[in-house]
Amino acid sequence: MTSSQPTLRAPRENWHPAAPAAGTMTAVTFREFGGPQVLQAESVPTPAITPNEVLVRVCAVSVGRLLDLVARSGRHPYAKFTFPHILGAEHAGIVAAVGANVDAVSVGDRVATFPVVTDPACPMAQAGYDELSPTLEIVGTHRQGAYAQFVAVPATNVFPVPAGMSPVDAVAVALAGAVAMNQLTRASFAEGQRVIVQGATSALGSTTALLARHLGAQVIVSSRDSSKRERLRQLGFDSVLDSASESFVGDARTAFGGHGANIVIDNLGDPVLWSKGMDTLVPGGAMVSSGAFLGHQVGVNLQRLYSQGQRIIGVRTGNHAAAVRLWDEVGKGFRSVIDRTFPLTSAAEAHRYVESSSNVGRVALLVD
Repeated sequence: MTSSQPTLRAPRENWHPAAPAAGTMTAVTFREFGGPQVLQAESVPTPAITPNEVLVRVCAVSVGRLLDLVARSGRHPYAKFTFPHILGAEHAGIVAAVGANVDAVSVGDRVATFPVVTDPACPMAQAGYDELSPTLEIVGTHRQGAYAQFVAVPATNVFPVPAGMSPVDAVAVALAGAVAMNQLTRASFAEGQRVIVQGATSALGSTTALLARHLGAQVIVSSRDSSKRERLRQLGFDSVLDSASESFVGDARTAFGGHGANIVIDNLGDPVLWSKGMDTLVPGGAMVSSGAFLGHQVGVNLQRLYSQGQRIIGVRTGNHAAAVRLWDEVGKGFRSVIDRTFPLTSAAEAHRYVESSSNVGRVALLVD
């Protein structure tokens, strides 16, 4: 495995000292769907915890496109809100309290939360596909989230953060890292394989590309934006392509020494980019999708698909097993990239920034 320490770095922020929770806390809520202006800071009751939960004093929380921006607008395909609602899935912080049945986590521990919650008794979860369980809930989507000083989460969903890792670094991998690991796992990734990540400047795309490189892949990353391609080079990627180029397929094969890709990861859904990705796949290769921001319908040459034994794999999100593997790699040095941070009370400004698609990597809120 290779070193994957990104070179684009945000200023490092510190962890809060452990402190007992008060009866109320500051949170950023919204009481109706709309633009960023609906996000407002207010005082709300500090959440109570059940016997199997922990209360996390939040230090940093991510700003995601689907789970935050799309949800805030009212266009999230499976979110169900009770207003006022608190967004915020991926977060890291200090354990402030533990439930009566919790013994694996202690007050004062530095943790990051994998925010996908499922019933472990569900048959899908027992089969290793808990991300497809009908019991699935996501913190900040189906539960109150972490745009707040405190959040209550199941103790089984928190992972210890290694010494020397900042809260924002932990946030950058808390969910995106588990999704990326699940993408590679479902595609039967092996060290040395050739991987293309389309749209690699998003928080998920950059994390997936960095993880594939960390695990020993040959990686090509792409972006249609020339300035973002330069930023990908600053992250240490040698093969950075213009996904809009008519020569993309040939350029990719040249970069891979005349070979095609074993795995192409496309979370965009643009029909032209999808077709180019499929054209680069080797026999037995896999196309992986975890998003469709640019379109929902793409073309597939079924004759080529079955005759070459290729696969198209949908990966909804991460699962617990992927999160366990992810944090094992974090312990070995894996890190992703933070584009920039905003104070919690500037959540609306952070949403506008992510909406502008200016970021390369994760955008996070810092919680006082």
